[in-house]
Amino acid sequence: MATARSEELRALAQRVADAFPPSVVEVVLTGSVSRGVADEVSDIEMLVVTESALELEDAQAIARTAGLEGLDTWGTQGVAATRVSGYRSGRPLELIFWPRELAESSTSSAGDALTHGVSLRTSGLLAAWQERLRAYPDELASERIEEAALRWGGYTPAALLTIARPGERLALVEWLLDSAKRVLTIVYALNRVWEPTTKRLALRVEPLALKPERLAERIAEALTESDPRRALRAMTELQLETVRLAPSGPNVDRARRWLAAGLDVLADA
Repeated sequence: MATARSEELRALAQRVADAFPPSVVEVVLTGSVSRGVADEVSDIEMLVVTESALELEDAQAIARTAGLEGLDTWGTQGVAATRVSGYRSGRPLELIFWPRELAESSTSSAGDALTHGVSLRTSGLLAAWQERLRAYPDELASERIEEAALRWGGYTPAALLTIARPGERLALVEWLLDSAKRVLTIVYALNRVWEPTTKRLALRVEPLALKPERLAERIAEALTESDPRRALRAMTELQLETVRLAPSGPNVDRARRWLAAGLDVLADA
């Protein structure tokens, strides 16, 4: 059941979408509001599809017509996707404008958002995208798993000790965060789930069939562990369990050997 905040923000998003000009052919509500889990700090995220690419000024004009104030932008400028942020009725909104051509070619990159998207205005595009996204190709899963496992191996496992030295907290945190993201990429690919953001992680991974036990909790424990070597051991154990769930492949097989050796190094240190 959707939260009251979700219902409130969805109604506001619909009013914004209704105010867009006819040149907007598709409006998809995404993020926590579309999933029905918005809370008091959630914003409204919308994908806005137009027939052709817009300059930032044109996208902002559309947003302004729909009642948004305090407009700004973020991300890379001068590309096909145009981003506009602002407020309406004091509520924050993030609008991503895609030309139809980009939308057709970028479906899988926004797979999670579109799979759970809610149509606010449609010409049939969202339904077609969601039908396409029902199939998660095996070859794509293998590609993502192998790419995620690539970094775990090829150099001496003793290198793990260099980021456990006193004064190397930034390097340690960078490694732990990168490893956690790679673990999640593998887990989502194993379950043929389009990869979401890392927000609300426990809720996202709870229904997945193939995953290490206590996945979200163990990531949090590794990231918050004050002792560097215990943090590294916790994350390395999680990495190893994850690649052992994955199908055999050059990078996965190497990662299994390397991570096992890394645990031995950390145990002996």
